[in-house]
Amino acid sequence: MNWKDKVFKNFRLYAVTDLKESDDSILKKIEDVYRGGADIVQLRSKGFMDGALFRLGLKVKKIAAKQKKLYFVNDRLDLALATGADGLHVGQDDFPVSVVRRTLARTGAVIRFLGKSTHSLEQALKTSREDVDYLGLGPIFSTPTKSHYKPIGLNLISQVHEKVGKPIVVIGGIDSQNLNQVLDAGAERVAVVRALFHQKDSYEAARCLRQILEKYEQTKNDSD
Repeated sequence: MNWKDKVFKNFRLYAVTDLKESDDSILKKIEDVYRGGADIVQLRSKGFMDGALFRLGLKVKKIAAKQKKLYFVNDRLDLALATGADGLHVGQDDFPVSVVRRTLARTGAVIRFLGKSTHSLEQALKTSREDVDYLGLGPIFSTPTKSHYKPIGLNLISQVHEKVGKPIVVIGGIDSQNLNQVLDAGAERVAVVRALFHQKDSYEAARCLRQILEKYEQTKNDSD
């Protein structure tokens, strides 16, 4: 197993950018988030021009490789391939997983990890039968980044974990104040947007979340 597979197997903290316009500080924030403890950073943007996003992606790829962390892209298979991303994350309304897999097979291109968002138990069960490496589940709480979806709440976390045999990343309004609640509900991996990238000190924000995750896991192991 190479280092990328090891990182993916053991990842706990998954950071997602929310780029709406050019921000000169974003690259430093991404680097700080990696240093603070994020295993994966997903480049997600609804406002960047393609050229700017491409250049940013190349830089993020270098940072990730240097720190032996993973770099994913949201939605855009073309951007993922052009920037050498380790993974691609798609939503329910994006290209079907089967199309992504066929495209990769036909071109000989490599995307090591593929994930898909889900917003209900039914979607999670259906998606788990697709050729994905992990599932996103949420939004757990109300959040501006997922304003078009109703919060699914904490109770669904354990249900999905019990019925789905693939890694699950929960997302939506998660921060240092409610992370323990999310973990108590059965989550093992969390994705975070605002609690990392909308903070003055993204390094400290990531370090704090990482500490909570590690402390929770250690306490759980000690009690077993």
